Amino acid sequence: MPSLCRECLHQFDSAQRCPKCASPRILSHPELFSLSIAHMDCDAFYASVEKRDNPTLRDKPVIIGGGKRGVVSTACYIARIKGVRSAMPMFKALQLCPEAEVVRGRMDVYVAVSREIRAMMEELTPAIEPLSLDEAFLDLTGTEKLHGAPPAVMLARLVKRMEDELGLSGSIGLSHNKFLAKVASDLDKPRGFSIIGEAETSAFLKDKPVSLIWGVGAVTRESLEKAGIRTFSDLLRWDRKDLGARFGSMGDRLWHLARGQDYRRVSNNTPVKGISNETTFHEDTNATDILDGHIWRLSEKVSDRAKAKGIAGRVVTLKLKTAKFKIITRRLSLRDPTQIADTIYRTARDLFDQVNDGPYRLLGVGLSDLVPEDQSDLHADLLDPEAAQRSQAERATDKIREKFGSDAIMKGRSLR
Repeated sequence: MPSLCRECLHQFDSAQRCPKCASPRILSHPELFSLSIAHMDCDAFYASVEKRDNPTLRDKPVIIGGGKRGVVSTACYIARIKGVRSAMPMFKALQLCPEAEVVRGRMDVYVAVSREIRAMMEELTPAIEPLSLDEAFLDLTGTEKLHGAPPAVMLARLVKRMEDELGLSGSIGLSHNKFLAKVASDLDKPRGFSIIGEAETSAFLKDKPVSLIWGVGAVTRESLEKAGIRTFSDLLRWDRKDLGARFGSMGDRLWHLARGQDYRRVSNNTPVKGISNETTFHEDTNATDILDGHIWRLSEKVSDRAKAKGIAGRVVTLKLKTAKFKIITRRLSLRDPTQIADTIYRTARDLFDQVNDGPYRLLGVGLSDLVPEDQSDLHADLLDPEAAQRSQAERATDKIREKFGSDAIMKGRSLR
């Protein structure tokens, strides 16, 4: 059976250990060297970056997120063993794992590391479809002649480079379509490399729960259960027309996925629909100064991400959650798209001034209706003649931060 050593990348016939380096980290599969659609997912990305940059955290449970009233962004595998999960309220996470080190996220650092990983991927193939900072689909079809090695070898080399050069690990899923590649990448984390071949697709899916399908959350799962659908076998008993009549376009997708069929191409042109950041407060608050400081910091984070991606947005959104868990959303369309933090902040602050329903437990700022950055801030604001000057000052500040670090210069309002 075709086999590959994940340590030295030696290719050979099936064996318990690599005949070249004696490593037990062996991949063996009948379709190992013929499959070319992959999903790479970094292992606990944010937490792994923090552990890499702070070795004292290496053997400790680490949670990335805000304070006790916040939510978990992600957690390392030590914390996950205790039951900590992404999007879990922080107070609950600390009940499950009271010894955890809680670290506030550093988005600028994660973006920079993500770019380094993306550069490594681009050496393998131009067909890359990022899903987030830490995961992406890759299509290596037709690259074997270019690299002198099949896709499986190049993917193993990719995650090995990530560990050797960046100190970060990732897991690979390799299959014949995107759906199964993503499923495979979750089968053996961390540092996994799992394969779902075309010949074994039906047998693999047969008794798996439909929750395995990416995008099937609690609401969809409840609807499916009402129809008696819990597993892929249940889906196979439904006629395609009946699924479409019951679930609309989702029904047609379910019919295909039940048979392991996914004809979507790996596309590097998938647009980002929006950028947002939000924070949950330690205590419900109606204090204008405190809330103003949060609006600025969130606007700055949104701006930083827009600049990092080379995009701008025309619609600014403010999101609030009251102490009674009522969600309030306000939006405003700008004359010109922007990526300037000052513009985002002033717009969000104006939206906030139109609401009077506090105290609040959560606040968020977002940017949508996105376009390339060269289409942003084209016209002068006649009602605010100093806007252009503030924009120039912000660009100068960005250059200082790029050279000396994100804390080299900041506005006074960010300290509120």
